[in-house]
Amino acid sequence: MEEVVKVISHPAFIWTFVGLVVSGLALWIISYFVASYMVYVKTLKRNSKEQWSRELPSALDERSVKMYNDGLKWADENKDFKVDLHVVRDGFNLYGEYYDFGYDKCVFVLSGRTETLRYGYYFAIPYHKCGYNVLVVDPRAHGLSDGEYNTVGFEESKDIIAWVKHIEEKFALKSVIFHGICIGSAGGLLALTSGNCPSIVSGLVAEGMFCNFAESVKNHLIELKKPVFIMLDLINMQMKKYTGHSMKIGPIDFIDKLDKPLLMLHGQEDKYSKPDMAQKLFDKSGSKNKRIVWFEKGEHSMLRITDMQKYDQSIKEFVQSI
Repeated sequence: MEEVVKVISHPAFIWTFVGLVVSGLALWIISYFVASYMVYVKTLKRNSKEQWSRELPSALDERSVKMYNDGLKWADENKDFKVDLHVVRDGFNLYGEYYDFGYDKCVFVLSGRTETLRYGYYFAIPYHKCGYNVLVVDPRAHGLSDGEYNTVGFEESKDIIAWVKHIEEKFALKSVIFHGICIGSAGGLLALTSGNCPSIVSGLVAEGMFCNFAESVKNHLIELKKPVFIMLDLINMQMKKYTGHSMKIGPIDFIDKLDKPLLMLHGQEDKYSKPDMAQKLFDKSGSKNKRIVWFEKGEHSMLRITDMQKYDQSIKEFVQSI
């Protein structure tokens, strides 16, 4: 026993032990930095034009494929009304399509992360039925549009304002409604509360809107059984490094400034933008004309396909109220 104590207390042993602990800690820290970078790049960085392109993603489930194909069918049926559009903002070429049915009102569909204008077709259908023209666009870093990073609504909101000014000048419009899906909702809300949004925008329909994107990332990490502690902060650090924005700031921080009509569509089974957080957003909203519609079996942006009648009727009632 005395010999063991001598070995343990020997300076060489102590320094070796300390070295092993420090090395292990350093490797642990490095592995977290590498992992956070990989998660950030996979989630919010476009690495090639093939990524987040207009083509149908291969990993979609059956319902998503149906939504995509139903949207494509709608676009094909209305191709004679399509006008290709292009704007430049922040040095980026941004591309979109405007479906001009001769109305003086337009819905601007704001697609979510990884989704292009073709995904937006599906969400335009109920508005077309209500007498609205349709604007769908490739967000920055998606489809044909330039860009490398998705900024979870921050820079996209400025792009949105540029698009509204463009169609306001080009077409004889009296009203524009935003319909945002996930990140698209955040971008639309940021635009409306920026102080620079054209007054022609008369309301926001927010589908699957999150409090902030960090909350969604956290829920994804939990679902994948990945560590949240430290990892979330490191992922956010990557975002701030490459875009200058924090994913810990989001709709919950500025929805109280919203003074335009708001319709929130939300699924009770949304695992990423959870229902309790959606309720907090709704309660904090400054809008005096606001309504939240729950879809019992709805998941994130999978709402219309679960209950089309309820979804379309909710939009019809909303547009008639503004």
